[in-house]
Amino acid sequence: MPDLAPGPPGTSRPLLLLIDDEPFVSRFLAHAAEECGYRALATATADSFRREYRLLGPDVIALDLAMPGGDGVELLRFLAAEQCRAPVLIVSGFDRRVLESSMRLGEKLGLDMIGPLAKPILVAELQEVLGSVRAKEAA
Repeated sequence: MPDLAPGPPGTSRPLLLLIDDEPFVSRFLAHAAEECGYRALATATADSFRREYRLLGPDVIALDLAMPGGDGVELLRFLAAEQCRAPVLIVSGFDRRVLESSMRLGEKLGLDMIGPLAKPILVAELQEVLGSVRAKEAA
Protein backbone atom coordinates (compact mmCIF):
# COMPACT_ATOMS: atom_id res chain seq x y z
CA MET A 1 0.00 0.00 0.00
CA PRO A 2 1.31 3.50 -0.80
CA ASP A 3 2.70 5.65 2.00
CA LEU A 4 0.19 8.08 3.45
CA ALA A 5 2.63 9.79 5.80
CA PRO A 6 2.95 13.53 5.34
CA GLY A 7 5.99 14.93 3.62
CA PRO A 8 8.91 16.58 5.40
CA PRO A 9 8.05 19.25 8.00
CA GLY A 10 6.92 22.47 6.38
CA THR A 11 5.73 20.71 3.23
CA SER A 12 2.37 19.33 2.33
CA ARG A 13 1.91 16.57 -0.18
CA PRO A 14 -1.61 16.47 -1.61
CA LEU A 15 -3.53 13.20 -1.48
CA LEU A 16 -4.59 11.35 -4.62
CA LEU A 17 -7.37 8.82 -4.01
CA LEU A 18 -7.67 6.29 -6.79
CA ILE A 19 -9.91 3.39 -7.61
CA ASP A 20 -9.04 0.57 -9.96
CA ASP A 21 -9.80 -3.11 -9.55
CA GLU A 22 -6.57 -4.16 -11.28
CA PRO A 23 -3.79 -4.31 -8.63
CA PHE A 24 -1.01 -3.75 -11.16
CA VAL A 25 -2.70 -0.62 -12.51
CA SER A 26 -3.37 0.66 -8.99
CA ARG A 27 0.28 0.24 -8.00
CA PHE A 28 1.41 1.89 -11.23
CA LEU A 29 -0.89 4.90 -10.74
CA ALA A 30 0.04 5.25 -7.08
CA HIS A 31 3.76 5.12 -7.83
CA ALA A 32 3.49 7.66 -10.66
CA ALA A 33 1.46 9.98 -8.41
CA GLU A 34 4.07 9.71 -5.67
CA GLU A 35 6.78 10.59 -8.21
CA CYS A 36 4.78 13.78 -8.88
CA GLY A 37 4.76 14.71 -5.19
CA TYR A 38 1.44 13.22 -4.13
CA ARG A 39 0.57 10.83 -1.37
CA ALA A 40 -1.52 8.07 -2.96
CA LEU A 41 -4.16 5.71 -1.66
CA ALA A 42 -5.51 2.97 -3.91
CA THR A 43 -8.94 1.42 -3.44
CA ALA A 44 -10.40 -1.52 -5.35
CA THR A 45 -14.13 -1.31 -4.66
CA ALA A 46 -16.77 1.40 -4.83
CA ASP A 47 -17.56 0.94 -1.13
CA SER A 48 -13.95 1.36 -0.04
CA PHE A 49 -13.59 4.37 -2.34
CA ARG A 50 -16.66 6.06 -0.81
CA ARG A 51 -15.45 5.34 2.72
CA GLU A 52 -11.94 6.71 2.08
CA TYR A 53 -13.29 9.74 0.25
CA ARG A 54 -15.45 10.68 3.22
CA LEU A 55 -12.69 9.94 5.72
CA LEU A 56 -9.78 11.64 3.98
CA GLY A 57 -11.13 14.40 1.71
CA PRO A 58 -8.59 13.82 -1.09
CA ASP A 59 -7.05 16.61 -3.16
CA VAL A 60 -7.25 14.71 -6.49
CA ILE A 61 -9.24 11.67 -7.59
CA ALA A 62 -8.44 9.10 -10.29
CA LEU A 63 -11.13 6.62 -11.16
CA ASP A 64 -11.63 3.71 -13.49
CA LEU A 65 -15.01 3.47 -15.19
CA ALA A 66 -15.43 -0.31 -15.01
CA MET A 67 -15.24 -2.20 -11.73
CA PRO A 68 -17.02 -5.16 -10.22
CA GLY A 69 -19.80 -4.08 -7.86
CA GLY A 70 -20.00 -0.53 -9.20
CA ASP A 71 -18.94 1.72 -12.00
CA GLY A 72 -17.33 5.08 -12.53
CA VAL A 73 -20.60 6.77 -13.51
CA GLU A 74 -22.07 5.85 -10.11
CA LEU A 75 -18.97 7.28 -8.46
CA LEU A 76 -19.24 10.49 -10.47
CA ARG A 77 -22.79 10.86 -9.15
CA PHE A 78 -21.56 10.09 -5.62
CA LEU A 79 -18.85 12.75 -5.89
CA ALA A 80 -21.36 15.31 -7.16
CA ALA A 81 -23.74 14.50 -4.28
CA GLU A 82 -20.81 14.98 -1.87
CA GLN A 83 -20.09 18.36 -3.51
CA CYS A 84 -16.56 17.24 -4.37
CA ARG A 85 -14.19 20.07 -5.31
CA ALA A 86 -11.17 17.86 -6.02
CA PRO A 87 -10.12 17.49 -9.66
CA VAL A 88 -11.33 14.14 -11.07
CA LEU A 89 -9.24 12.18 -13.55
CA ILE A 90 -10.87 9.35 -15.47
CA VAL A 91 -8.51 6.48 -16.24
CA SER A 92 -10.11 3.72 -18.28
CA GLY A 93 -9.73 1.15 -21.01
CA PHE A 94 -13.02 2.13 -22.65
CA ASP A 95 -12.93 3.72 -26.09
CA ARG A 96 -12.53 7.46 -26.53
CA ARG A 97 -16.27 8.10 -27.03
CA VAL A 98 -17.10 6.56 -23.64
CA LEU A 99 -14.29 8.54 -21.98
CA GLU A 100 -15.49 11.81 -23.50
CA SER A 101 -19.10 11.04 -22.58
CA SER A 102 -18.06 10.40 -18.97
CA MET A 103 -16.11 13.64 -18.93
CA ARG A 104 -19.16 15.57 -20.16
CA LEU A 105 -21.35 13.90 -17.53
CA GLY A 106 -18.90 14.83 -14.77
CA GLU A 107 -18.83 18.43 -15.97
CA LYS A 108 -22.64 18.56 -16.07
CA LEU A 109 -22.67 17.26 -12.50
CA GLY A 110 -20.45 20.20 -11.52
CA LEU A 111 -17.21 18.24 -11.06
CA ASP A 112 -13.76 19.57 -11.96
CA MET A 113 -12.90 17.00 -14.64
CA ILE A 114 -9.31 16.57 -15.84
CA GLY A 115 -8.02 14.10 -18.40
CA PRO A 116 -9.24 11.54 -19.40
CA LEU A 117 -6.41 9.06 -19.79
CA ALA A 118 -6.94 5.89 -21.80
CA LYS A 119 -5.38 2.60 -20.74
CA PRO A 120 -2.70 1.57 -21.29
CA ILE A 121 -1.45 4.70 -19.57
CA LEU A 122 1.88 6.27 -20.33
CA VAL A 123 3.78 7.55 -17.29
CA ALA A 124 4.56 10.82 -19.08
CA GLU A 125 0.85 11.47 -19.72
CA LEU A 126 -0.12 10.85 -16.11
CA GLN A 127 2.74 12.96 -14.81
CA GLU A 128 1.79 15.79 -17.17
CA VAL A 129 -1.82 15.80 -15.92
CA LEU A 130 -0.83 15.59 -12.25
CA GLY A 131 1.88 18.20 -12.73
CA SER A 132 -0.62 20.61 -14.26
CA VAL A 133 -2.95 20.09 -11.28
CA ARG A 134 -0.08 20.87 -8.88
CA ALA A 135 0.85 23.98 -10.88
CA LYS A 136 -2.77 25.15 -10.89
CA GLU A 137 -3.01 24.66 -7.11
CA ALA A 138 0.23 26.57 -6.55
CA ALA A 139 -0.95 29.56 -8.63
